[in-house]
Amino acid sequence: MKLATLRTDGTTRAVRLDGDVLVDLGVPDVGALLAEEGWAERAAAATGVRYPVEGADFAPLVPAPSKVVCVGLNYRNHIQEMGRDLPEHPTLFAKFADSLIGAGDDIVRPDETAEFDWEVELAVVVGAPARRARGAEAEAAIAGFTVLNDITCRDWQFRTREWLQGKTWDSTTPVGPFLVTPDELPGGVRPSLDVRLLVDGEVMQSDSTGDLLFDPVDLVEYVSTVVRLNPGDIIATGTPGGVGHARRPERYLVGGETVVTEIEGIGRLENRVVKEKSA
Repeated sequence: MKLATLRTDGTTRAVRLDGDVLVDLGVPDVGALLAEEGWAERAAAATGVRYPVEGADFAPLVPAPSKVVCVGLNYRNHIQEMGRDLPEHPTLFAKFADSLIGAGDDIVRPDETAEFDWEVELAVVVGAPARRARGAEAEAAIAGFTVLNDITCRDWQFRTREWLQGKTWDSTTPVGPFLVTPDELPGGVRPSLDVRLLVDGEVMQSDSTGDLLFDPVDLVEYVSTVVRLNPGDIIATGTPGGVGHARRPERYLVGGETVVTEIEGIGRLENRVVKEKSA
């Protein structure tokens, strides 16, 4: 299945993709759906109001997750371009829900940064409570996958050894448009998918999720050891090589660009970078 959160008539609705239409699932968003026991069966059986896919206005896939956990340095080529050693454990940081935007929304570039960068990422969407999950339990906790662009203010990220301040700026992180369940993807809960990011039509990043050091199941196991995972939580699995910060000369988003972030079999984000309006 492919699920999304649609904006319509001043509210949001969880929907299932069915050909060229979106079928209303009777709940306000994908996060609310995943919180229900038996969500997959309910979503598959729904026959609610139908909306056209063409022109759909997608909200963030999960508008208010209890947590967004992100993984840094998880592709070999990105680790090498950033001049670091391969990690023994996942490098974790967080985002807040206020940073999330929809698949077609504008990315707001804050005035305070001069180093606004892109990062295509496969994101895990949690579909069941998990705490110290291992093996089959960790696999079962994965509802599916989506696309995330971990937009980063590099100058703020590297002010200190902790990355949070560069990673969670308001209205900068598109996520969606669809949650795709593992049964629809090659590799299932460990999918091997092509990922790409383009800026104004120029390919900046191109790789495969098969190159991940720590795969989605590894990450569910690791993160759920530290903190409980709730339905609707998101784990961004890291970005491959090709980020602007590692280019010579460095290259950043200044405003006006169109950024396309896409993952094979899951979907595509297309976002315009706009400068933040003065208060």
